[in-house]
Amino acid sequence: MVNPSAARIYVDGRFDDGAGEEIVTVAPATGQAIATSRSASPEQVERAVAGARRAFDTGAWSKVGPAERSALLHRLADLMERDRDLIAELAAHELGTPVTTGGPQHVDLPLSFLRWFADAAERGPRDGYEEPMTMFPGPPVTTGSMLLREPIGVVAAITAYNVPTFMACLKLGGALAAGCSTMPLTSPKSVLLSTKFVELIDEAGFPEGAVNFVYGPPSVTEQVVSHPAVDMVSFTGSPQVGARISELAAPTIKKVVLELGGKLPNILLPGVEVGPTVAASSLRFTRNSGQACGATTRTFVPNDKVDEFVEASREFLATLPLGDPFDPATLLGPLITAEHRDRVEGYLTRAREAGGAIPVGGGRPAGLDGFFLDATLVTGLPNSSEIAQEELFAPVGMVIGYDTIDEAIAEANNSRYALNANVWGPIPEAVAVARRIRSGTVAVNGGGPMRPDAPWGGPAFSGIGREGGEEGFREFFEVKHVQWPLV
Repeated sequence: MVNPSAARIYVDGRFDDGAGEEIVTVAPATGQAIATSRSASPEQVERAVAGARRAFDTGAWSKVGPAERSALLHRLADLMERDRDLIAELAAHELGTPVTTGGPQHVDLPLSFLRWFADAAERGPRDGYEEPMTMFPGPPVTTGSMLLREPIGVVAAITAYNVPTFMACLKLGGALAAGCSTMPLTSPKSVLLSTKFVELIDEAGFPEGAVNFVYGPPSVTEQVVSHPAVDMVSFTGSPQVGARISELAAPTIKKVVLELGGKLPNILLPGVEVGPTVAASSLRFTRNSGQACGATTRTFVPNDKVDEFVEASREFLATLPLGDPFDPATLLGPLITAEHRDRVEGYLTRAREAGGAIPVGGGRPAGLDGFFLDATLVTGLPNSSEIAQEELFAPVGMVIGYDTIDEAIAEANNSRYALNANVWGPIPEAVAVARRIRSGTVAVNGGGPMRPDAPWGGPAFSGIGREGGEEGFREFFEVKHVQWPLV
């Protein structure tokens, strides 16, 4: 079994201990400290930015050919596959992810995106690194033109704690495939797993400065985001921090891509049989203990089916083992910190005070240390209630009754978030409803696996821009128009 060790920064191809403030990693499953690291100091952050800038400006990374970039990314993917079990164990220690789900969550899914970007590096964006344009007759002169797609520059890639390797493969995969040099930053809650990922980058043989890894308190992120040598910021996290990222980036007019989560709808159309929808609907808000930006946590059910849905959900949720993440039988682990669990419990208390009912869960499981919370359903409150509008990042779902499908669609859209959604029903009817939902992604009848060739993101408070697929790859390019007269 892996023994967690301190995180380390990585600058210009060399690891070093941080020289900033102390970061104590506490295992969510036990509440016990498992590692002590030091964050990057301001001087170390400055060196990291300079290394990334140098690798891009000198061509040490930006001029590496597409085939070589592709090969390095595939090599990184091979190393992740080799260390799959070690990564899953480290995630169990640091994040509380059950080992049974840690491999698929922290390795298999990320790898599908990393390999897609590795292939994209060689073939280029959909219209190519160079795209000839048709002759333009003028006047006053007939001209020829082409479009060049060139890497945007130095990319700061800021990941959240819940799935750090997946986010790293989304952000670094696309940026490195395009030829950008990168600065990954992670939450202080996921520094150990992120260090492991960067160790594999180092082993894969990327040139010095292509990847420069720092971490620490908000001041570290602010120093990077506001730095004039950084050309783009890709951030995943809360809307509040996303707004601050945009504010810090604005004075230097750098590009910002934001993925900011959701409070997302799951709709059962009238006439749909309840039973087949329950397992997938429950897993959609309990997977990773609800710590997932795409979780569909507001379930809209015809009023005459609400009781049946809640009872069936109670029976299913009781079958999901919650506990020690190193037990292969466990499917649900803890929340990330005691403070986060306290915050979620505050929402549940206020929901009760507002007249809501909690027919399933709502408490802490007996006999477990750490930061566990039972899978929970909340009923009896309208879609306008606090708990229906705020992202909890916890295994808490709401069941909301409706009378007409127009009402359900209106309520589904009555949210500041618009990242993901699901609709249960006959495919033609469900697709018709999907067209009316404001959302970056809509699954029908559970959809399918997350596709690396499809974009991820959404409008409004769910963010700006896209990650994954061609649209996500394009975020890392500038387009240059070159024109000449035809004599």
